[in-house]
Amino acid sequence: MGDATVRTRERQEDGVRHPVTETTGRGLLRRLRAPRRPRLWFEILLIALSYWTYSLIRNAVPEQRTAALRNADWIWRVEQQLGIAVEESVNHAVNSVTWLVVGMNYYYATLHFVVTLGVLVWLFRSHPGRYAATRLVLFATTGVALVGYYLYPLAPPRLMNGGHFIDTVMVHQTWGSMASGDLKNMSNQYAAMPSMHIGWSVWCGLTIFALASVPWVRVLGLVYPALTLVVIVATANHFWLDAVGGVLCLAFGYGVVFVWYGSLPYRLPRMVPVAARRRKVWLPGRA
Repeated sequence: MGDATVRTRERQEDGVRHPVTETTGRGLLRRLRAPRRPRLWFEILLIALSYWTYSLIRNAVPEQRTAALRNADWIWRVEQQLGIAVEESVNHAVNSVTWLVVGMNYYYATLHFVVTLGVLVWLFRSHPGRYAATRLVLFATTGVALVGYYLYPLAPPRLMNGGHFIDTVMVHQTWGSMASGDLKNMSNQYAAMPSMHIGWSVWCGLTIFALASVPWVRVLGLVYPALTLVVIVATANHFWLDAVGGVLCLAFGYGVVFVWYGSLPYRLPRMVPVAARRRKVWLPGRA
């Protein structure tokens, strides 16, 4: 067997297709995007750590009081020019009904967290295939909101100079806001734009409306963000335009998910597919 015979065999072997696993190239990306069954301990840790980080960063943003009050005056003037500056009227009307305004104070303080966590638990249990993508919408929304807090400090209506808004928490001695009363030192009071009460509530509402099977539950999904909008205005914690900012952040969150998954989260499979054996993809060798 001479050198010519050896070279001939080498060329024949090079012409044979070689197995390449799907962990390379686009196969790896496809595996990263594939829905996976969420793990309870990991999700609890992730959500707790994420909220702690969000609160830490949000409250670490310098409280630029002068800029925040100036921005509040500007937004109030813009709303007056647009004919939508009715926050003060809503605030005074609701404040005149004690049981209603106290209920709204507690609504503002509690449902923001309770409903959001409830929807996450429901997704985890009933829609595991859509859980990660839908959760990513929420995380991306909250992440971009932090940028807004840093770049655009904004005082809520109840803190405006020379304004006639009523701080309903202070007046009625309830704990309906982390930025009022004894809790005000624990939260950045000038992080009103965008409103995550709206961003999170619209996320909850859309998720419930898209995935719930019971008609009246789907209707509640739409009512919840609408009622939240009334609450944040009636308690003088936000302007209407803060709510617009929250919706824009949510749109960004959905955009991130669409780019990553190539689909809206609600169109993904409800259940996580059973993991198949790793298949081998045969690629032609070089001649």
